[in-house]
Amino acid sequence: MSRVAEAFQAAAQQRRAVLVGYVPAGFPSVDGAIEAATAMAAAGADIVEIGLPYSDPLMDGPVIQEATRRALAGGTRVADVLRTVEAVAGAGVPTLVMTYWNPVDHYGVAAFARDLAAAGGSGMITPDLTPEEAGPWLEAAAQRGLDPVFLVAPSSPAQRIKLITSACGGFVYAASLMGTTGTRETVGSQAAGLVRRVRQHTSLPVAVGLGVRDRQQAAEVAGFADAVIVGSAFVSRLLDAPDLPTGVSAVRDLAASLAAGVREPAVA
Repeated sequence: MSRVAEAFQAAAQQRRAVLVGYVPAGFPSVDGAIEAATAMAAAGADIVEIGLPYSDPLMDGPVIQEATRRALAGGTRVADVLRTVEAVAGAGVPTLVMTYWNPVDHYGVAAFARDLAAAGGSGMITPDLTPEEAGPWLEAAAQRGLDPVFLVAPSSPAQRIKLITSACGGFVYAASLMGTTGTRETVGSQAAGLVRRVRQHTSLPVAVGLGVRDRQQAAEVAGFADAVIVGSAFVSRLLDAPDLPTGVSAVRDLAASLAAGVREPAVA
């Protein structure tokens, strides 16, 4: 059983959802991202996603785009991403890389899987990689014991969901709405329906992302999903902070609040 699967099993035994937090490597610095991610985990995040900064982040909204722009301007490289993964995984939390496909393809698929596993990583989320083109990654992931996580969207028809979930490991990432990442005033109305549709095709846990910003929304999503993914809300805490200690403290407080939310799910 992978560390990701163990996290979901432990949460299920506690009758609650899993909290997944995201921070991009290299923002506000490499060490700052490590500090923020480990604080997030210590405050209650069950799984951490480390973003690999990319120059053309089609899925990301303005908050994460700005953070990754600063990370790239600061010279963040794949080696820094792997160092971040190693530090966060070493703190005792399952850690995945969230990345667009081009940097992995450029690095070398087998080499990236090897180095990610060596760093203690648990898997990779690839928003722009389709299962039809994922053969080399699926093979490398299987060889290294990594979970390949793919995304389904509200627009995905049944046959597409079946194909995507058959390629997934660890969990299925359900994008709760169409569009880019970013916090929303309300959770997308399509999210619960999408989770129900996904569960018709897989026994894997279903995690909902794109939009959750606070404890109330986390509780709402925890009422119908196996995991709540939060990214922009964490990153905005770091962007808005006047210095790193203040930003890390804000990330820690938000993680604790969200962790409480996934433990008191609203009725779906």
